[in-house]
Amino acid sequence: MSDSVIIREEASAKGTDRTLAILELLGKFRKGKSASEIARALSLPVNTVGRITETMHKRGWLYKKEDDRRYILTNRVADLTRPQINDKSLVVSSWDSLKKLRDDTGETSQLLVMSDGKTLILEQCISNQPIKVSGQIGLRVPCYSCAPGKSILAELPKIELEKYLSQITFKNFTKNTLSSRSLLVEDLERIRIRGYALDLAEGLEGIHCVSAVILDDYNYPVAAITVIAPSFRLENDRFKEIGNACLLAAERIRNRLFL
Repeated sequence: MSDSVIIREEASAKGTDRTLAILELLGKFRKGKSASEIARALSLPVNTVGRITETMHKRGWLYKKEDDRRYILTNRVADLTRPQINDKSLVVSSWDSLKKLRDDTGETSQLLVMSDGKTLILEQCISNQPIKVSGQIGLRVPCYSCAPGKSILAELPKIELEKYLSQITFKNFTKNTLSSRSLLVEDLERIRIRGYALDLAEGLEGIHCVSAVILDDYNYPVAAITVIAPSFRLENDRFKEIGNACLLAAERIRNRLFL
C-alpha cells in the first residue's frame, strides 16, 4: 500500500471520528450549538467544523437555526431505527396524516407504539395554539393511563392482553386513572364498541386525549394515532368529532402501509 493511500485513509478515519463527535455533542444539547461553540467544545479548528456541519446540514442530519445560526440534530438519526412495516417507515407513512389531523382538529397529533408494556412517542405534529400540549419524542407512558395505549390494548389478542394484565402494577397518576384491572377491562370493552379511546385526565391533570388504533393486515395493533390537548379545549362535545378524525387518519395510514 502506497504512502498516499495510507494518508487518505487516515484522513478519512479522522473525518469520520470528528463527524461522530459532533453528532454525539449535539445529542446532548437540545438547543443546539454554533460552529464556533462546537469547535471550542471539541478542540477542533472552526473551519473544519464549519465544513462538516454544512455537509451534514445539506444531507439532512442537522438543522441550522436562522436566528442564532446554531445547529440542531434532526430526526434523521432516529428514523434509521424507527419501526418498518412492509419495508415502509411507519413514521414517514404517517406524517401526512398526522399533519392533516393536527390541521383539522387544531390540536397536537401524535404517533405511538407499544414497547415493553408502555406506549412510546415516535412522532408528533404540534398544535399552533398559544396554549398547547406536546410530549418528548421517545417518551414512554403506561398504556393503561393514556388513550393511545388503551386503543392498542383493546385490540391485542386475548392471550397477549391477559399477559399484560397479569404483569402490570397499577398506579394512581390522577383521580381519574383507571388503576385496577376491572376498571381497565370495562373501558377496553367500551373502546371496542365506540371505535376510539378516550383519556380524561387519567395520566396528567388537565389533559385529554382521543386515539384510534392502526391495524395491520391481520388486524393486529401496530401503532396508534392520537389527538392531545388541554381539557378546557377538548371537552365532551368534541370527543365524537375528533374520535372520527382519528379513525380516518388511522385508516389512511393503514392504507399507505399495506396497500
